[in-house]
Amino acid sequence: MATPDTPEDAIGQMADLFHLLGDPTRLRIVLACLAQPTAVGEIAATLTLSSSLVSHHLRLLRAARIVKAERQGKQVFYAAADAHIGTLLATMVEHIAEPTTGMDA
Repeated sequence: MATPDTPEDAIGQMADLFHLLGDPTRLRIVLACLAQPTAVGEIAATLTLSSSLVSHHLRLLRAARIVKAERQGKQVFYAAADAHIGTLLATMVEHIAEPTTGMDA
């Protein structure tokens, strides 16, 4: 768990991850890869994006270790890099779904 004593390099890495996931297109791409490894063409078709745009975003996500790639024949399939990514996103969805309390007034 991050605390006020978290090293600066870790803070920078977390900020970079949130920055990458802050882009709606990249976030949609990661969400499309959570359930099972998915090919670029399938992600592009599902999200109605070009394959080249999806590939560009996947390169960034892969460099940040948010997704991983696995080649199967001529196709490359992408999936969440590990369970932490799915947990992080599921936790954020739960947070957004929570009813607001009187504390934000």
